[in-house]
Amino acid sequence: MPTYICLFDYTEQGIQNIEESPTRLDSFKEMVNEQGGELKGFYLTMGRHDLVTVVEFPDDQTAAEVLLRLGSLGNVTTETLKAFPEDEFREVIGDLP
Repeated sequence: MPTYICLFDYTEQGIQNIEESPTRLDSFKEMVNEQGGELKGFYLTMGRHDLVTVVEFPDDQTAAEVLLRLGSLGNVTTETLKAFPEDEFREVIGDLP
């Protein structure tokens, strides 16, 4: 399954209700699992972004649907990076002219 690195930033609404964040994470996990994905890692971070996840989805469309649905709740904004694991990286580089 394709891997995605998701960078999250709390919105004003999300930070005002920060105590609900663990419950929102549980809901996100359920949303991912219901769509055939898997949350591989979750991190509270210090720096430019508030949270980082590593998640797998069956395809790009499913990833977009889940992350758009999450964003529509108003607690976080997202930036998503499609990630290529080492074996795929080597394949891409190996195919260069």
